[in-house]
Amino acid sequence: MALEVKLQVFEGPLDLLLHLIEKNKIDIYDIPIVEITEQYLDYIRQMQTEDMNIMSEFLVMAATLIDIKCKMLLPKEVNEEGEEEDPRAELVQKLLEYKMYKYMSYELKDRQVDAQRVLFKVPTLPKEVEEYRQPVDYEQLIGDMNLSKLHEVFKSIVKKQGDKIDPIRSTFGKIEKDEVDMDAKMLYVEEFVKNQRRCSFQRLFEGQVSKMEIIVTFLVILELMKVGKINIEQEHIFDDIIITANEAA
Repeated sequence: MALEVKLQVFEGPLDLLLHLIEKNKIDIYDIPIVEITEQYLDYIRQMQTEDMNIMSEFLVMAATLIDIKCKMLLPKEVNEEGEEEDPRAELVQKLLEYKMYKYMSYELKDRQVDAQRVLFKVPTLPKEVEEYRQPVDYEQLIGDMNLSKLHEVFKSIVKKQGDKIDPIRSTFGKIEKDEVDMDAKMLYVEEFVKNQRRCSFQRLFEGQVSKMEIIVTFLVILELMKVGKINIEQEHIFDDIIITANEAA
């Protein structure tokens, strides 16, 4: 049994209006409201239904058509842009939307019918057939290619790869990032100075193994000076710098 695809929201008065427009071959953008209203009312008079919900929908549309008919007899209103407003515009928009959904329902119904014709079969090919691969004819694949031509092709590929190498950047070494923990280094320097009480600037840097570690140590010394935990002194220019722990800190 085929599945009927229906959009109940759009069934009823709009469907009747669209039917009348298509039956009379009327331009939906220029509906003769008087003629359509008369045909619509004739259809309502012939309706035989006890469902007041359905009947009320048709009566509401009839009142809308009569209202539009009355507005068509009056002078046209002008909007803020100075253009005349068409009393039928809102109705036309609703009819266009309904027509779009109606034909979409037809498309869904067709797809449902087509889907019933789709069958699925589990593959039952023998394992030998699935694993079969057509043998390669290397003589046909190579053609008139010989060792000499293959060597020329190889040399051209190697040359192209060599041209891609930057003669300057290719000589650069690998840059590795030094990981130095600032907090750990500060604790180390602070404990070192406290234990030594008095030490030279040079001695503190003897245990540093990398440039980054020396820089971080120097920054730590500046920070400890700033917070008053160490004192720095130098008697003469070019003399060794002496670091002492500030006991008051």
